[in-house]
Amino acid sequence: MATTPYRNPDVVLDVNERPSTGKWIGLSIQHMFAMFGSTVLVPILVGLNPGIALFSSGVGTLMYLLITKGKIPAYMGSSFSFIVPMLALMKTTGYPGIAQGTMAVGVVYLIVAVLVSRIGSQWIDKALPPIVVGPIVMVIGLSLAGTAAKQATINPQGNYDLKFFAVALLTLLITIGFNMYLKGFMSLVPILLGIIAGYIIAVFLGIVDFQPVLNAPWFKIPDFQVPFVTYKPGLYWGAILSMVPIAFVTMTEHMGHIMVLNKLTKRNYFKDPGLHRTLAGDGTASIIAAFVGGPPVTSYGENIGVLAITKVHSVWVLGGAAFFAMIFGFIGKLSALIQSIPAPVIGGISFLLFGVIASSGLRVLIDQQIDFDKKRNLMIGSSILVIGIGNAYLQLGQYQFSGLAIATVLGIGLNLILPDKAKSEIELEEQQNG
Repeated sequence: MATTPYRNPDVVLDVNERPSTGKWIGLSIQHMFAMFGSTVLVPILVGLNPGIALFSSGVGTLMYLLITKGKIPAYMGSSFSFIVPMLALMKTTGYPGIAQGTMAVGVVYLIVAVLVSRIGSQWIDKALPPIVVGPIVMVIGLSLAGTAAKQATINPQGNYDLKFFAVALLTLLITIGFNMYLKGFMSLVPILLGIIAGYIIAVFLGIVDFQPVLNAPWFKIPDFQVPFVTYKPGLYWGAILSMVPIAFVTMTEHMGHIMVLNKLTKRNYFKDPGLHRTLAGDGTASIIAAFVGGPPVTSYGENIGVLAITKVHSVWVLGGAAFFAMIFGFIGKLSALIQSIPAPVIGGISFLLFGVIASSGLRVLIDQQIDFDKKRNLMIGSSILVIGIGNAYLQLGQYQFSGLAIATVLGIGLNLILPDKAKSEIELEEQQNG
């Protein structure tokens, strides 16, 4: 006897329900704008083409929906976690190194997906407990603080510019205001609104160059970076080893998003379609990005927020958002407009965004009630923070491994090696009990 498919009674549109055409377009564009600010900010910070990032996020999302059998309403956008190694690689290998690192990240996701399908996911929790993940996420945010400060204060001539700093601070304060006082859907797009407000201020202060926007055509195929077509790929071990360790951290973030979606949709996606499929979908999306010139991607919390507010959980709507993102990637004037955003606007947004990333790492430690009176926790957390934020990189010949990558590997290693209690702690307990 056939069973009736489950329908969440608390939603307007459930996961597999398709809206009418008019609503479909409106709801999909809404989702696209939710991810827009963050997805284009990553390529701007690194020096990649934002049009390619939009296109690759759209294609990646459609592939994710396909691999997960259309059962999980999630969107794949540019990942902030890899900015530090990507910035370093842009100065040495250029995009070919980033592409190889991004591809390696996707391959690692696929390998882990196979392992999860065979032996389960408990080993991930053992290798990456909160004491490792929290400090690494903090490093991702705090190690970018200097980049944000430079963008906010230094003009193209390399001099300190008070006008730049004023634009950055006003952008920051306005974005904070949007976060605090807006409601509904508008509360989900404060980054996008902050960029728009900062851009308008920059226009009035005369630090925006409109000429590239005027010269750009309305329709333009992005300058895709395709291996063997636009560049000859090499073997960049430094890129691979700098980006792959961070993939294990983004996996935990991805699993956290799936847990939120489980609660929101009243389903268990770890069982159906399975964690292995959702990891495979995420990894495949990054591999696709690497083949066209985009940054690594990951599931987006902003779009989960849209699901919660609108109570529209339809994968058709997410697929529509992906389609519109791909279309927007071919609008030449839009890409030129995004690239014309002046550095202090990006710097002002980054003050908040990088701080939020660091704070989310701190929240992991607080939520899990990590005890820093335990020497084990103190040793692991302290080592990760200073090596990562200080960027104590490893140089081996022509290969350079970022401080973030070293901190990640060290943190995972210390967690697996160190005993639960130090000898002195055991001795003290024996004395107290004796």
